[in-house]
Amino acid sequence: MAVQQRKTTTVHEIKTEKKVVAQVGKTWGRDRDVSFGTILVSLGILVFSPLWVLYTYISCNGYNCAMSAPALEVYNAPDHLVALKTLLIREMPRYSPYATRLFFSWLLFQAVLYAFLPAAIGYGQRTPAGHLLPYKVNGLLAWIISHALYAAGGLYFGWWKLSIIHDNWGGLLFAANLYGYFLTFFCFFKAYVFPSHPADRKFSGSFIYDLLMGIEFNPRFGKYFDFKLFHNGRPGIVAWTMINLSFAAAQYQKIGYVTNSMILLNVLHATYVLDFFYNEDWYLRTIDIAHDHFGFYLAWGDSVWLPWLYTLQSHYLLRNTVDLTPIQFAFIAAVGFTGYFIFRSVNHQKDIVRSTNGECKVWGKPAKVIRTSFVTSDGKTHKSLLLCSGYWGLSRHFNYVGDLLISLAMCMTCGVQHLLPYFYIIYMTILLLHRIQRDHTRCRGKYGKYWEEYERIVPYKLIPYIY
Repeated sequence: MAVQQRKTTTVHEIKTEKKVVAQVGKTWGRDRDVSFGTILVSLGILVFSPLWVLYTYISCNGYNCAMSAPALEVYNAPDHLVALKTLLIREMPRYSPYATRLFFSWLLFQAVLYAFLPAAIGYGQRTPAGHLLPYKVNGLLAWIISHALYAAGGLYFGWWKLSIIHDNWGGLLFAANLYGYFLTFFCFFKAYVFPSHPADRKFSGSFIYDLLMGIEFNPRFGKYFDFKLFHNGRPGIVAWTMINLSFAAAQYQKIGYVTNSMILLNVLHATYVLDFFYNEDWYLRTIDIAHDHFGFYLAWGDSVWLPWLYTLQSHYLLRNTVDLTPIQFAFIAAVGFTGYFIFRSVNHQKDIVRSTNGECKVWGKPAKVIRTSFVTSDGKTHKSLLLCSGYWGLSRHFNYVGDLLISLAMCMTCGVQHLLPYFYIIYMTILLLHRIQRDHTRCRGKYGKYWEEYERIVPYKLIPYIY
């Protein structure tokens, strides 16, 4: 009787333990329970992000990127509403059949390259539900083919002018918004009706928050067509450098030469983009792919926010001629490439430590690591490493220092006459500080006591002795 009672208790304990374990995986990843304040902020992002993109478009297209000019025109008018209506009628981007065909042809072309180009298979981090998903890694080849076709079509065959993107900028913005909103609501619907990985969905109970941050973690078509990797890495980032080149071509048509500031900007952006594609397998383990769900934040953001706002400096330099002195050119280049060196070196250290399971040297000394374990919602325990020496001993996100230096250099190519070109460094600072907080919340839930130990060893989040 005593033995039987012991067996019953053991089975009950096992069942209880499984329930507890299943809940562990739910404590990390995207937020499930959100406050009323968070919902209000989410609503603000949904409403004001498109308005800000529109405002920057109007500022550059009609006012040479003078950020305050549209608002001052309306404010100084006798009738504010009439002035606002007049401004919008005059400056709003309009639907263009040609630009719409151009945008969706580009989207389809990138989808074909993503699906059919030869590709290595990379793997992201394990998801909260325990999935280890494969990804097609062929972005660099897609970038090369896209830019070769763009250059050949413009310079050799005469199919289009190299300024084609600049020439259709308003119509492209209209088309990109159509697609960004369609993709947002399609993915919201898909998460309920035919999710790719149901166990990795997160429902907050708030329509607004779920629409913004997404419900599905890795929405896909088939085994490999991943929405997150495709939309962030293909139409948006491949286009980033092409947009800059198009605005440089438009500058040449306008003033008869390309300024050294525009050249430096193109070089800095191209360095960042080519690094992204050369290290695309590494990108699979960054916050965008490894932690963010797919909602408006990424769907509309990748379709509209990234290509329109990350290229603001080229819009500015087209409309405001900036010729840098040799000293200015050298200084800005030094800031940018110092940032790139830090960015790449910091991430390289983590990659080496992970690939050797911590059995390597960092800055000439054995790597200091915390060997952790974490539980996914399928009840399985997994091992991981937290590096706490080298750059990662200086701060928990020293790679962001490099990111911010690169971003600052991109903005500095525009001089100091206007604020709008510096939107990128302001935005990146806010974004990365927010990411630090999100990452720490997720890591506390994922690693528990191991993360607390890591915080004791590496007390600074970004800049040593400051923050």
